[in-house]
Amino acid sequence: MSASSSKSTDEICAMEAATIADLVKAKQITAVEVTEAHIARMEALEPKLHAFCTPTPDLALATAKAIDADIMAGKPVGPLAGVPVGIKDLICTKGVRTASGSYAYKDFVPDEDDVVVERLLAAGAVSLGKTNVPEFGYSGVGHNPIFETTRNPWNLDMTPGGSSAGSGAAVASGMCPFALGSDGGGSIRIPAAHSGIYGLKASMGRVPLYPGTKDERYPGVSSWESLEHIGPMSRTVGDAALMMSVIAGPDPRDRFTLPAAPYDWRETVKGDLKGLKVALSIDWGYAAVDPAVRRIVTEAARAFETDLGCTVEEAHPGWENPFGAFWGLVAAETDLKGMRKMVEEHGSKMSPHLVAFLTRPWTAEELTDALMVRKAVNNKMWRLMQTYDLLLTPTLAVPPFPVHIQGPEKIDGRMVATTEWLAFTFPLNMTGQPAATVPAGFTEDGLPVGLQIIGRHLDDALVLKASAAFEKARPWAHVRPPVLDA
Repeated sequence: MSASSSKSTDEICAMEAATIADLVKAKQITAVEVTEAHIARMEALEPKLHAFCTPTPDLALATAKAIDADIMAGKPVGPLAGVPVGIKDLICTKGVRTASGSYAYKDFVPDEDDVVVERLLAAGAVSLGKTNVPEFGYSGVGHNPIFETTRNPWNLDMTPGGSSAGSGAAVASGMCPFALGSDGGGSIRIPAAHSGIYGLKASMGRVPLYPGTKDERYPGVSSWESLEHIGPMSRTVGDAALMMSVIAGPDPRDRFTLPAAPYDWRETVKGDLKGLKVALSIDWGYAAVDPAVRRIVTEAARAFETDLGCTVEEAHPGWENPFGAFWGLVAAETDLKGMRKMVEEHGSKMSPHLVAFLTRPWTAEELTDALMVRKAVNNKMWRLMQTYDLLLTPTLAVPPFPVHIQGPEKIDGRMVATTEWLAFTFPLNMTGQPAATVPAGFTEDGLPVGLQIIGRHLDDALVLKASAAFEKARPWAHVRPPVLDA
């Protein structure tokens, strides 16, 4: 193994995860060199971006040295040997603080890893630390009461989206080639779209969830069991497939996990889409959408016809806005007793929107109505997807907006609730379908816009194939955010 690969920090930080692993295993670069390059990128950009709330550079270097030692000794190493990764701060990491953006959890150190963290580390990944989130993930942006606000690499005045805010900013800025996100209502896809990267929410049950955020003081603070997904955020589709090949698969600790997928995740990115029938819903038939988003997504969807050989038709599922029902489902999967205790103890230091959600008097009828609406949404989506192989929508109704608000109050001339910009993500958590966001283009101000690709029930393979086909037709990974050249 050479003492130095002679590659610069920029060269290493621009590499795909798959390339890094191949070079490390071939002894063309060391895991320590890779880790040092990404730590250098973090040290240069963290004062601007605040992507990592709990960086662990010493632990990362120790892990990298162990990987290099195994390679020198001829021991087998995993498929992610030496690949740096960021871990969202809602995902448990043994011995490393998991604060979840909350004053109540600011000193919480889990005693076990999440299943996905176990799997990444066993595969040879090098964790660089924990990436920032809004408090307990109950928001689509990137600020919380205890850490610095995460900024968007394309414009530091703007939010990168959330709740996987730090993961989005870290991947977009080259602090790591991929990162873990979680998605209970769009929290992988939102920051991926706003950060100009790829994000995949696989089918419900593909990736196990355990243990979720937990502390004996507030035992009910955990994942939203029937809504939450954990998945990859990456600069390329191939790297997302690589991560899925490691983290997907059943685990007895999660009763919702599916049997192993009947395909090789890394092979799903191959093939063409010729002859597929694709639906385009630019606004669900009711949502307010920013004109720039409408234009960019419509043009991106046209590529499925002109470049990829599909038939694209406008079509809508036909439901009424189910946002209220979605939050009823969240309430039903939240330990209101435990978290209201937290409000009693720490409410003055908690996010106001979270306190309002936790303390409102939810009725039994609201919770059961939420279940009925979910069934209706599933039924309408099932019927639509009998006709179409894929469904395309904007990922978000607006481009990135300024930090420290929950969302814009006006979209395309319409006054809206500050949550309306999320209209396209959360319904897919209600149905559990696979959904990804790909970079679709940029506004005149240079802000990224995402296109959401939705597949039929359990058809993750086609979502990845479609994502890769679009990436080949309209590549994006070469475009650098301005923060890298500042």
